[in-house]
Amino acid sequence: MPQAERLELIGRLLNDPSLSLRVRVAGSIVLLYAQPLSRVVRLTLDDVTRTDQQTLLRLGEPPSPVPEPLAELLFRWIDSRDNMNTAANHACRWLFPGRRAGQPIHPDVLAALLNDIGIPTTAGRTAAIRQHVLEMPAPVVAEALSYHRVTTAKLASEAGGTWSRYASGDHWRSPPGWTPRRTGDS
Repeated sequence: MPQAERLELIGRLLNDPSLSLRVRVAGSIVLLYAQPLSRVVRLTLDDVTRTDQQTLLRLGEPPSPVPEPLAELLFRWIDSRDNMNTAANHACRWLFPGRRAGQPIHPDVLAALLNDIGIPTTAGRTAAIRQHVLEMPAPVVAEALSYHRVTTAKLASEAGGTWSRYASGDHWRSPPGWTPRRTGDS
């Protein structure tokens, strides 16, 4: 899927009030964060945090920032989630509750809902992860989005990423055993 098409679909999900909130939020997570539906349906309310300054979604470490207007849609969805009326489901912690008490929606059901409105989940997810590895080092993408480092490195190589010389790790600390030279040392 070309980047322009992915961005157009994201715009539709964020701005089309005729679409259900469930589809808008789930589709946005797929297209923005390159998450497979099997992971999207396993998200809980505890994976969403809001501070005074931002909303975060825990997909990996550290949690990923959620931009507006998705953050607003996400909290509207949380306040009006489907399948919450049964006695056994009223305290459900799943972000996308299923019809069966205590269970999330099945990934195939969510895939069908997204496909019905023209969101190709596999192509969209693939386009998103490829864009991320072009814009950031593959190890950073792997940690933030819970992908394996080998997978993101391979995708970066296939996509023509330029981060091949990126050294991951804490660049603020000196390597073990290293001491700075003092003035006058040669």
